[in-house]
Amino acid sequence: MSAIYLDYNATTPIAPEVLEAMLPWLREHHGNPGSAHAPGRYAARAVAEARASVAALIGADPAEIVFTGCATEADNLAVLGVAAASGGRHLVVSAIEHPAVLEPALELRRRGWGLTVLPVDSTGRVDPAAVAAALQPGTVLVSVMHANNEVGTIQPVGEIAAITRARGVTLHTDAAQSVGKLPVDVNVLGVDLLTIAGHKFYAPKGIGALYVRAGTRLAPVTYGGGQERGVRPGTENVASIVALGAAARLAMRDQATVTARLRALRDGLHARLQAVIPGLRLNGHPVERLPNTLHVSFPRVSGRVLLSTVEDRISASVGSTCHSEHDQVSGVLAAMGVEAAAAAGAVRLSVGTPTTEAEVGEAASALAATWRGLTAAVS
Repeated sequence: MSAIYLDYNATTPIAPEVLEAMLPWLREHHGNPGSAHAPGRYAARAVAEARASVAALIGADPAEIVFTGCATEADNLAVLGVAAASGGRHLVVSAIEHPAVLEPALELRRRGWGLTVLPVDSTGRVDPAAVAAALQPGTVLVSVMHANNEVGTIQPVGEIAAITRARGVTLHTDAAQSVGKLPVDVNVLGVDLLTIAGHKFYAPKGIGALYVRAGTRLAPVTYGGGQERGVRPGTENVASIVALGAAARLAMRDQATVTARLRALRDGLHARLQAVIPGLRLNGHPVERLPNTLHVSFPRVSGRVLLSTVEDRISASVGSTCHSEHDQVSGVLAAMGVEAAAAAGAVRLSVGTPTTEAEVGEAASALAATWRGLTAAVS
C-alpha cells in the first residue's frame, strides 16, 4: 500500500505497543474471565487493568466503564438503554449525529417516542440555548456528539451539560472521534454517558466502551449473563479489551505532544492547498475542531471524482465512512446549510500519528495537480 493514508477518522492502524500487548491473549492466554480457575483469574485481572486504564484516560472510575463490541453498540446501549430504564417518552439529538445515535433515536420515534432534532449553525455547532428550549417534562435523554466525524467541529458539551443537569435530564456524548486526540474528562464535560471507539485511536476494530456515570439509569438491550454490570452480557473479548487499555495508556503518555503535532500537520496541509487552489473552502469551525481533521470543498469538481482520480497516491474520503457510498450531499453538510455545489466538492482529509511532513507536502501537490487537471478538462 504505497498511497498516502489520510483517512484516520475512518480508522487507525493498530499501534505497535498495542499489538504487542494484545498478542499474548491471542496466542497463549485463553482463559474466560468468568472462570474461577487460574487462567480465568488471570484473564479477569487483565480485563480489570484495561478497565482502569480506559477510566484513567477520561477521568472516570473503573466501575463506570462498560466494554462493548464497538462504538455503535455503545451508542445504541446509551440511547435505547436510557429509554428502556426511564418513564419519559421524549429525547433530543443533534442533526449531525452519527447514524449509531440517529438510527436508534428514529427507531424510538417509530415506537411512539417524541424526538427533537436540534439544528446546527454554519460551522456545525449546536446552540446550548436550543437544547434548553427543546427540553420537555418527559425528556429523558439528550445526545450531542463531542466532535463531528466529518468536519471535526467540537460541540459545547460542557455548556449543554449545565442545562441538562439542572433539569435532571441524562446527557450522552459520542466521543468516538475525540478520545485519544483531545483531552477528554467526563467530569469537566459533565456528561452521564460517553462513547469510546478503540479503532479511532490505534486499538483494533471490534472494541469500544461506554462510560456510565454512577447512578445513571441504564437498562440492557441484550440479555444473557451478568458480564459488564449486567448491561452488556457476553464473554469478554479479552485480547481486544487489553488492546484498548494499552491504547488508552499510550494516549495518556503522548497526548499533548501528539495533539500539537497533528494540528501542525493539518494546518500545514490546509495552507499548502489554500495557496494553490483559489476558492478552496473550509467546512466546520475554524478553531473549535479536531486537531487532525481538515474538511474542505474543492471548487468546480466532485470530491468523489477527485479522490477516485488520485487514489493511487492518496487514500481519503468525502465524509463519514458509514454513509458516503453515493454521490449525494452529506447530511452533516446539509444541516450546516452548505450549498450543493460546495458540498459536491467536499473532501475529508484526516492525519494521524504516522503521518509525516513529507507526506503532507506530497499529498497537497497531488491533490492540487489533480484538481487543476479536472478543472482544465471541463473549462
